[in-house]
Amino acid sequence: MRTENQVKSKMNELLMQKKSLLSRIESAEPDTPVHASISAQLLRVEDMLTMLEWVLNEPTGSYHM
Repeated sequence: MRTENQVKSKMNELLMQKKSLLSRIESAEPDTPVHASISAQLLRVEDMLTMLEWVLNEPTGSYHM
């Protein structure tokens, strides 16, 4: 199990990657393999960020009512 600080550190790392990918995608030509690749990487990074946010902010309540 990771500590809260480790999770936050990973989130900061991913946020920096996201900023880098956003700047790269702006300069890439639309409808090219490079643009598609950067877009796919951006989606993966955003998914990882969402998962880490969920880890830090666990939902309350129960799944089954």
